[in-house]
Amino acid sequence: MIVIGHRGARALEPENTLRALRKGISCGADRVEIDVRLSSDGVPVVIHDDSVDRTTSGNGAVSSMTLLELQALDAGRGERIPTLAEVCEFVKEAAARLVVEIKEVGSEAVVCSVLKAHRIEGLMIVSFHEESIRAARELLPGTITGHIFSRATPDPAGTARLSGASMILPKYTLLSERMVRNAHRQGILVVPWTLNGPEAWERALSLGVDGFATDDPCAARDYLSGREENTDG
Repeated sequence: MIVIGHRGARALEPENTLRALRKGISCGADRVEIDVRLSSDGVPVVIHDDSVDRTTSGNGAVSSMTLLELQALDAGRGERIPTLAEVCEFVKEAAARLVVEIKEVGSEAVVCSVLKAHRIEGLMIVSFHEESIRAARELLPGTITGHIFSRATPDPAGTARLSGASMILPKYTLLSERMVRNAHRQGILVVPWTLNGPEAWERALSLGVDGFATDDPCAARDYLSGREENTDG
């Protein structure tokens, strides 16, 4: 059961910061996930929204600000918005595995060039955009890719296969036994998001998912460990 720290560990630390990644890794997340966009000067930076308003001390569109301007902002508890390159160095030192969500169509070449330069082992690239998944597969052959879904679709696994993805990441509310069974029949892994409590974790386990993303990987890992101990006992 793969536990992915969503935006590092956003329930515990400022999301998409090195501090959040450090927390997620320290409490046993199998992978930590980040979101990547481009600054106005073309540098891949780690932030979820298309503006800095919600998560930093500033305001304005990410795409309208230079790296220098973005990193002058407080991203929470004194943290700054990291670059993708900084995150790559961090996870390599921590011997952690990374999930990169490509947020913007057209950014794939720059994002993948950074990932390739840092030789990230066990890398996973995910996106809502089919074209981003295809581009990532072409630019980084052999990389695990996943298709994110937030809306109901007749056959998410089939859609993922068309883009070359080997995994689907459906919104938790879309998850069903039929979806999981159909995906597994097609050789596609199922990793829903974002699951943040025992009821959600237990339901996902009962449906046979392959993992899940959570804002609190510490609590999720504790829950799974306790569940295994009870089963063994």
